[in-house]
Amino acid sequence: MNRRRPRALLTDTALVAVALADAWAHTDLEDRPTTACALLGALALVLRHRLPLTTFALTLPTGLVTDAVVAPMAALYTLSSLNRHRLLLGGCALLYAIIDFLPWPWSSLDATELSQTNSLFHLSYTLATAAAPVFLGQLVQARRELSLRLADISRARRQERLLTAQSVLAKERAQLAREMHDVVSHQVSLIAVQAGALQVAGPDTQTRQAAATIRRLSVQTLEELRHMVGVLRASGSRPTELTPQPSLADLEHLLEAGGIEATLQTDVPEELPPTTQRAIYRTVQEALTNVRKHAPGATVTIHIRLTEGILRTTITNTAPTRNPLTLPSAHHGLAGLTQRAELLGGTITSGPTPQGGYQLRLELPHHPNHPTPPRTRPLNTTTNPATQPRHEPDR
Repeated sequence: MNRRRPRALLTDTALVAVALADAWAHTDLEDRPTTACALLGALALVLRHRLPLTTFALTLPTGLVTDAVVAPMAALYTLSSLNRHRLLLGGCALLYAIIDFLPWPWSSLDATELSQTNSLFHLSYTLATAAAPVFLGQLVQARRELSLRLADISRARRQERLLTAQSVLAKERAQLAREMHDVVSHQVSLIAVQAGALQVAGPDTQTRQAAATIRRLSVQTLEELRHMVGVLRASGSRPTELTPQPSLADLEHLLEAGGIEATLQTDVPEELPPTTQRAIYRTVQEALTNVRKHAPGATVTIHIRLTEGILRTTITNTAPTRNPLTLPSAHHGLAGLTQRAELLGGTITSGPTPQGGYQLRLELPHHPNHPTPPRTRPLNTTTNPATQPRHEPDR
């Protein structure tokens, strides 16, 4: 809109200048009434977009007393491009043709001249000249309306494609919900039942404690599955969190329930964006899961530091002391962490250490909302319990 306004102003200025030049070429400047009519018609073009019919009426004296045609034809074109009343446009074109055909002053009209052949030719030429701006204006109006309709059709098609995609997604979500309810939930329920039986009839205390842990994990997994099935069946009708989203305050519980000897050292602001806190939590969670799967018996050290506007989270584990168990894995954990970090403008790096362990590092940019230095909360926690984790890692 801002670009079109200077362009329209430039066009109107150029049109007024051309109309003034046309009036100057066809007007005797010593004839003040004629000159005044010519100036009125040329300057009236400034109002042609706001008052097209009034502008056309103000240019008629120009066509009556002079041979200038730019001002009345421009006004007639503008009126035609902005008006849909064909009777009005036809009447205006006919009125301009009559004014242009009849000589001025009318007292000089000679009846013998009207009977000549060239008078018929002159009348046809005048009618064609008056009809040309009307047809051109109607053509421009039709083109403008066609462009608007095409834009509406394009928007409607985009909306239709979006609705189609949402419908397909809803069907897929419903199918996935059925599969999770009928297959996964059933299998986890069986695990919980068998673990409960083993907890009661286990031969020793260690076996019963392990069975209790398996049973609690199974029950928690069933609760999360039920919630996820409900979200999937909602088919995106409302934004719903899959589970209560964790924060840095939940890290201590995660370590206490992880069953791994872990040391946590943090020195970060008390208030971080929720997305940043979730990214750190999920990174630590995934690292602990990988340690349990691939490095049994290893110890873990977690460092969370804020230096030079970069929030660094480093999880390092020692070499395993027992052979790892063969467990199924889709290898999606690290890929999901990488995508999460990239969305926040950060990076994920990982690799083995010279001591035979493994290290995972998350780096995120930190932009505080206030210039004051953040307060820090040091924490050094060493845990080695054998209880269940509260959250399952991202898959």
